[in-house]
Amino acid sequence: MKPVNTAVNAMDINSAAPLIGLAVLAKMAFLGKDLSPLGTQLLQRLALNPDDANALMDMSIILHLTGNRELGISMQEQALAIQQVYRLGADTQAPGPRLLALLSPGDLTENNVLEFLVEGSDIVLDLLYVAPNMPLPACLPEYDVCMVAVCESDRNRPLLTQIATLLPLLPQAPINLPERIARSSRDGACLLLTSAPGLVMPVTARIARATLQKIALGEVTLASVIADTDFPIIVRPVDSHKGMGLKQLAVVADIMHYLAAQSADDFYISRYIDYRSDDGLFRKYRILFIDGTAFVCHMAISENWMVHYMSAGMSASPLKKAEEAQFMQQFDDAFARKHAQAFKTIVQKMELEYVGIDCGETATGELLIFEVDSSMTIHAMDPIETFAYKHIQLRKVFNAFRDMLLNKMPLVIKDKA
Repeated sequence: MKPVNTAVNAMDINSAAPLIGLAVLAKMAFLGKDLSPLGTQLLQRLALNPDDANALMDMSIILHLTGNRELGISMQEQALAIQQVYRLGADTQAPGPRLLALLSPGDLTENNVLEFLVEGSDIVLDLLYVAPNMPLPACLPEYDVCMVAVCESDRNRPLLTQIATLLPLLPQAPINLPERIARSSRDGACLLLTSAPGLVMPVTARIARATLQKIALGEVTLASVIADTDFPIIVRPVDSHKGMGLKQLAVVADIMHYLAAQSADDFYISRYIDYRSDDGLFRKYRILFIDGTAFVCHMAISENWMVHYMSAGMSASPLKKAEEAQFMQQFDDAFARKHAQAFKTIVQKMELEYVGIDCGETATGELLIFEVDSSMTIHAMDPIETFAYKHIQLRKVFNAFRDMLLNKMPLVIKDKA
């Protein structure tokens, strides 16, 4: 493949009505607003101009958000047949850093939602979709920094490999090299982090459905598949997120009941670690590392071991919100200082400029890692009147992301000189 021409006038991209984008549409859905009137407007635009790629892409997002995934993907395919680059302009009069993000077509969960990170800033974000059957376009928009926003998954592994072959065509190495993203799978991250001091990440094994069935039937022992592990165990389908298919199995007899409700062919299993605090509640933290610095993004407190912020009742509990606010205020001097060595290990081992973890603490105070992911969703959609403290903290995160882009820019300028 020949080197690409990166000199494209910004006016050549999305010359029709601007892209609304995922951040705006997701926030509307999150706040319970009806998206159908906007959908009608987009359909009217498409009736006048079937090649309105921005309208097709926005309509695709609305369909995803309203539960029409397959139709949404179909409409996204129509949009990408017209153009591969979609621009979100700066939210300020004077544009700032220009970020080119490489994305995977398909479900909204396939990529890092960078739109949330740049909303309200001066960052110009160009979203470039690439796939094995979709090579780089002949011309790319001018940009200062490139970032691989494709998440790790079985589906995306061939794409990450393909992106690695395209990197020599770009002026500089991107943020988050694709081969490093590929190492962040649940079993891959476990291999990198399991033996680190001050850090606990239970050994995680990927096993086929047939093997799990053999364990249930007593034909294969659990210990032969995953060392030093006994029941209870945690099991989930490969590439599942947000707790989909995640279960704690107490005894071997639970396996067949679990499989009866699952259609997946491959699963991750690991031993269950009871991480409840002295008050009997479970606490899960989302920490983001930006250029090596740790930032807390949320803290969820739940009566259930499977902690998710949306189902933990945070907004309805003044006590939980007060604890989260205090945790955020004291994070740098307390939690981050306590786990400084573990944080350093994560940054050094994962070798990603932008990566997040979901974690807790063991009964003995070690950092307990649940997941490592370069595409964890970080957003400020919660109502500011209810979560003012979160907006203050997340502004630090968004500013740090912008600072990282600025720190990368001199390398680009030097290469172009």
